[in-house]
Amino acid sequence: MKRAVQLQTDPQTAPPASGSNFDDFFAEHRIGLFGALWLVTRDRHEAEELAQDAFVKVWERWDRVRELQDAEGYLYRTGMNLFRNRRRRVALAHLAPQPGDEMRTIDDRDALVRALGRLTPAQRAALVLVDLVGLTSQEAGRALGVRPSTVRVLAARGRTILRQQIGGFDGSP
Repeated sequence: MKRAVQLQTDPQTAPPASGSNFDDFFAEHRIGLFGALWLVTRDRHEAEELAQDAFVKVWERWDRVRELQDAEGYLYRTGMNLFRNRRRRVALAHLAPQPGDEMRTIDDRDALVRALGRLTPAQRAALVLVDLVGLTSQEAGRALGVRPSTVRVLAARGRTILRQQIGGFDGSP
């Protein structure tokens, strides 16, 4: 579920953001954010780390975030963005040379390049823009000149082919 995040134009008429001070906001949303991240990561420790990082980022911008109509949505989006960025770094780390295991690195890269070569150019472009570059399907759709739903379908089909070819993608083993 996506939430629109917009600044309030008139603080007198707009409803206050959930929890006007950060401590209240944290107390109200910490369990929900952790639960959502735990479901996504399937790892308690990673979910705790991501939730803490998300709250730190919100706290650093609290003077602006508390004025948002949907500060909770901003918090959840921040947490999910941190998760996607971490997943992307893990995927890219698998492509980076590992010291002492150059042959395995070469083999892994070769397998990935071959698997990517089996994708259609549109699938490959969607997959790279969404999963490696980190664009949203809407941004990738604009870049490719297609609808966001088309980007999602292309990327999903590409992931399926990669899983069949090399046994994992999206940061999974």
